[in-house]
Amino acid sequence: MTQSKEEIGLMRRIERRFSKGVVEYGLIEEGDRILIALSGGKDSLALLELLARQARIYKPRIAVVAAHVVMRNIPYQSDSEYLRRFAEERGVPFVCYETEFDTSTDTRKSPCFLCSWNRRKALFTVAKEQGCNKIALGHHMDDILETLLMNQTFQGAIGTMPPRLVMKKFDMTIIRPLCLEHESDLRQLALLHDYRKQVKMCPYETQSHRSGMKQILRQLEEMNPEARYSLWSSMGNVQQELLPVKVMKNE
Repeated sequence: MTQSKEEIGLMRRIERRFSKGVVEYGLIEEGDRILIALSGGKDSLALLELLARQARIYKPRIAVVAAHVVMRNIPYQSDSEYLRRFAEERGVPFVCYETEFDTSTDTRKSPCFLCSWNRRKALFTVAKEQGCNKIALGHHMDDILETLLMNQTFQGAIGTMPPRLVMKKFDMTIIRPLCLEHESDLRQLALLHDYRKQVKMCPYETQSHRSGMKQILRQLEEMNPEARYSLWSSMGNVQQELLPVKVMKNE
């Protein structure tokens, strides 16, 4: 099927940003075996498409496996068979792993945090079983910038989800190959490639501040169209001499 100019331009933009992120942050190396966290959302489906294509390139030679974690006590209606077909049609083996968590185990943490952490632990388990040394997550630039703003606003800290994170405790590296992608491009890709949308009815979703931060990021871009790039650059341009420093008085 002939591609439209719109789709050709979109794919070039997405592939360029994907390659730039992979190279600039050293995300993929020769011999990697990467587990793709496949939630079924547009971002993880795009991630699988791009990494499956990367795996067909001669160098660096890598292998990829897709894993879908089903949290039995969260009513997220995913179509596992659709996800299996999506992966296997692109030459990627597929694993479905079921688990659950108890919100009463740690009342200090939000249910969202506990769900996310238990999904992550499940991915570590599958990655070890599959002989993977890296886990690829589908977070894009918008996710990373929203997390930066959330940490500053609610935690009083400057930090976010890095493109590459070595988890020494688990002998595993987390990578985010979509780190330079714009969510608007991934949304357009999902429409053009007809990704099937999963039905999400999470009872804890309204407890998250992320939707509010999405709106704030949009407002910042209305004020300055280059706002996202300024925010991204600020993480590597901390001018410590211009920040408040407490004076410690002798007792």
